This record gives sequence, C-alpha cells and structure tokens, in this order.
Amino acid sequence: MEWFSSGKMYDFMSKRNLFISISLIFIISSIILAFTKGFNWGIDFKGGTVVQVKFEKKAPIKDIRELLSKKFEGVSVTNFGSEKEVIIKFPVTAKNSVTKDLGDRVNEILKPLGKFQIRRVDIIGAQVGSELRDNGIKALVFAIIGVLIYVAFRFEWKFAVASVLALFHDIIISIGFVSLFSVDVNLDVLAALLTILGYSLNDTIVVFDRIREEIVTTKERNLEKLINSAVSQTLSRTVLTSLTTFLVVLTLYLFGGEIIKPFSFTLLVGIIAGTYSSIFIASPLLIWLNFKVDDFRKELAKKEKIKREKEQIRNQYGQGVL
Repeated sequence: MEWFSSGKMYDFMSKRNLFISISLIFIISSIILAFTKGFNWGIDFKGGTVVQVKFEKKAPIKDIRELLSKKFEGVSVTNFGSEKEVIIKFPVTAKNSVTKDLGDRVNEILKPLGKFQIRRVDIIGAQVGSELRDNGIKALVFAIIGVLIYVAFRFEWKFAVASVLALFHDIIISIGFVSLFSVDVNLDVLAALLTILGYSLNDTIVVFDRIREEIVTTKERNLEKLINSAVSQTLSRTVLTSLTTFLVVLTLYLFGGEIIKPFSFTLLVGIIAGTYSSIFIASPLLIWLNFKVDDFRKELAKKEKIKREKEQIRNQYGQGVL
C-alpha cells in the first residue's frame, strides 16, 4: 500500500525553519508546564497504598468515592479488568496513613455497599517511591546515551547528535502533554516514554539509512536534495506504520480501561511527535550541524579501502603467502 508516490520528490527542506519553529514552540511550552504546573506523581513514585476490591455485582464507583473521600485525601477509584473489580489508590498525605490495617478500614467503610472481597493490599513507602522515580529517570538517561553511541557507531557523530536531539524533542513534548492533562505519572508512563524512544529511533534510522544510500548510490552533492529524496521515498512507510500503530494504541486508550490510560495516552502523543520529528526535524538537523556530503563520502571510501586491505591480507594469510 502506497499513499505517496515514490517517484515524486517533496520539498521538505525549504520549509525546515517553519517545522523547527513549530517544534520549538511545543518544546518551550512543555518545559514551562513542567516547571510551573508540575506533574501528578502517582503512587509508584510518591508512595501510598493500592487496594483491589471485587464486588459480587457491578461496583458502585460513585458511592465508593463518596464514602472514602470522607476519610481519606486524594483517593482514586477506577475499574480494574471488569465492572465488578476496582482499584483504590491512597496517596501519601498528612491525613492518609500508609499502614497494613488500611484494608480492614476499607472493608469497614464499604460494608453498606454490598458484598465484596478485598483481593490485595499493596503498600509503597515514600522512600521506595522516590527511589523508583530516580531509577526511572536514570533509565531514560542511559537509554539516550545508548542511542547516541549506537547511531554514532553505525553512521557518524552528526547523525547521532541529530537523532538524540529528535528523541529529546519527542520525550519533552510527551512530558509536556502529560503535565498539561494531569496524567498520573507511574511506572506505566515511564514504560511509555522508553517505548517512544525505541519507536522514534526506528523511524529516524530508516530515514538516515536512506540518506546514506542516496549518498553512496548517487553523485548528488546537495544535502537538501538528498534529504528530500530520502524522506520522500520513506514517506509512505513512515506514515502507514505510524497510522497503524496509532490506531492500535487509540483502541487501548478508548477501550482498555482506566488502568492503561496513562500508558496509552503518553504513547499516543509520542507516536505523533515521533512521526513528525522523523520526517521534519531529524534530517534538517543534519543541515544545522553542517554535515558535509563530500567528507562523508571520503570517510566511507576510507573505511571501504581499509576493509578491502584487511580482506586481502586475510586471503594472503590463508593461502600461505604471508
């Protein structure tokens, strides 16, 4: 299936300043939101207690919230798996106590609502939550460093810098929307951010691979034309892959239940940002980094010469010449 003609070259680079300006607006807005509005840290990172309750009939979510809100602060009640089961989250506050008897207290408070069973009580201390948050941030940093090393080894350092800047673009914008819509930031959101890193990098590498092929197989020296040709050739693949992934994640967001919404929402934003960056941001950054086509061809020729020489020496050694 092809939505865009592979033989047609679209002039993306002539509008690169517009695309980058749009991204800068989103990035600056996201950073401002992160420092002013902040994040709605979930129990995984802030600490608290999770109680899973299963009713014999449909769980009365509204009544559960009403009864618990009289005794606790910031209680979150959502369905879990079915209409009969709910997850109740108690964040650590001055009024809420993180104790083992919380399950007994919930059992006592919800008695008027009918027959139910408390299936589990998980307690996460504030110290553990803080460690999880710090480790999550470290995981993101190490992932980005790994990407930088991988792309630098596979292409060259300017490709690596461009790809990492594009990843920062995707992560920052995703974080901005998480802050804007007050999404609960738990481990599932962190998992979504790490997924965005891999997804966006894959799209970017496809485009960079095509740019390298254009450099090797053509005599064109104008970098803008090479990028336009590479992005145009991969456009159908990028859009189709992103659209199918987006529809799957959208289905999770709409029908997957409250538990999975933070993950799916973050991933939806990341897919849009990642697709945009792989087409309009990553490649133009090569121009801003003053990437030289002739220098890259010389470097490729040098590597190919060294490879041939090593192969020749290996063959001579195998034949007993050396």
